[in-house]
Amino acid sequence: MNIMVIGSGGREHAIGVALSKSPRSPQLFFLPGNPGTARLGINIECDVMDTKGIVDCARSLGVDMVVVGPEGPLVAGLADELVAAGIPTVGPGREAAQLEGSKAWAKAKMKTYGIPTASYDVYTDYASALTRVQQGPFPLVIKADGLASGKGVVVAQDEAEAVAAIEAMLLGRVFAEAGSRVVIESFLKGEEASVFACCDGETMVILGGAQDHKRIGEGDTGPNTGGMGAYSPAPVLTPDVIARVQSQVFEPLLRGFKADGIRYVGVVFAGLMIDEGAVSVVEFNVRLGDPETQVILDRLNTDWVALCEAMVAGRLSEVGVEWRDGASVCVVLAAPGYPGKVETGQRLEGSWESEWVMHAGTRQGRGDEVLVSGGRVLGVMGEGADLGEAVGRAYERVGQVGFEGMQYRRDIGRRGLVHLGLVDE
Repeated sequence: MNIMVIGSGGREHAIGVALSKSPRSPQLFFLPGNPGTARLGINIECDVMDTKGIVDCARSLGVDMVVVGPEGPLVAGLADELVAAGIPTVGPGREAAQLEGSKAWAKAKMKTYGIPTASYDVYTDYASALTRVQQGPFPLVIKADGLASGKGVVVAQDEAEAVAAIEAMLLGRVFAEAGSRVVIESFLKGEEASVFACCDGETMVILGGAQDHKRIGEGDTGPNTGGMGAYSPAPVLTPDVIARVQSQVFEPLLRGFKADGIRYVGVVFAGLMIDEGAVSVVEFNVRLGDPETQVILDRLNTDWVALCEAMVAGRLSEVGVEWRDGASVCVVLAAPGYPGKVETGQRLEGSWESEWVMHAGTRQGRGDEVLVSGGRVLGVMGEGADLGEAVGRAYERVGQVGFEGMQYRRDIGRRGLVHLGLVDE
């Protein structure tokens, strides 16, 4: 069986690891992949936004199924083109991908479908947006409408910060077209967590939950990033909370999509705010998250190939999802300067070839050397019988790998340990 994975980050490395564990022993192709995925299959250089080129490549290789990692190609319609070419694809088509591609579109759907979320307004005009932020109350959440690589959200603590955000987006166009429209939301209090579901167009099955750490600094300080680490399971996602996510989020979403004639095949990511058990949606993503994928798939006992096949074949109702006991943690090692202007080109040292290292922003150098090529460079994994053991193992391994100037958070998993009463708040 030939399976193609689109993308080059830590998520795609983790997807490849999960696929490689299948008893089906698939041949894996990664477009373009990274030095970590090269140990699992064949990397093929490509532009992930070249949808025609990807379809042609999949045809020439006799690919049986494609798993799309990043959101950009999905929003561009890659899944539509692959399916039209007769190639089963894990990932929604262009219309359904607007759930992530346009925050304004997603908020309108949530309102229509009765999915709990923050109140909001949408602006394209700076003067109107300025009038809104001057009204408060603060904090206010300012979001670029389109895709901004996880960096298009500002939680403004005061008017000055909010004004700077809308100026940067609407006037400075720091996110280009993605920021030509902004969504201004009321602030949701509570604790953030992520829950993922698999969908085949007719059925949604919860894949798992995790807690990510978006801020660059310990104690959730500093600017937002694409994610500095994650752990699963997250104690805040109690069975009661998961049941609410199923009944108040995923079921209305699927019901609404079906009523609107929108077919969704792939993974749905619900970013949630949980306040005393009540659930609100912060955002939807139309693919697996990063670094949540690393910990969720690490805990998955069900054959990931079988789950992917069930999604594209409309057979999810026939497949159960089982997880291994214990916990999994991922600590992200980031390049100096991240999430701003990053310094790249450093050589990786230590045990970077270990199976517990997920490559994200790396490239092949001369000979056997591997170099830093992006902001989030590596994800170091730790597993254990419980969260405390998994955290300890992850940080023990962090000490065995690295590169010049690396930065990482030293409190990944702490919120979960507080919930479990293992450390003081």
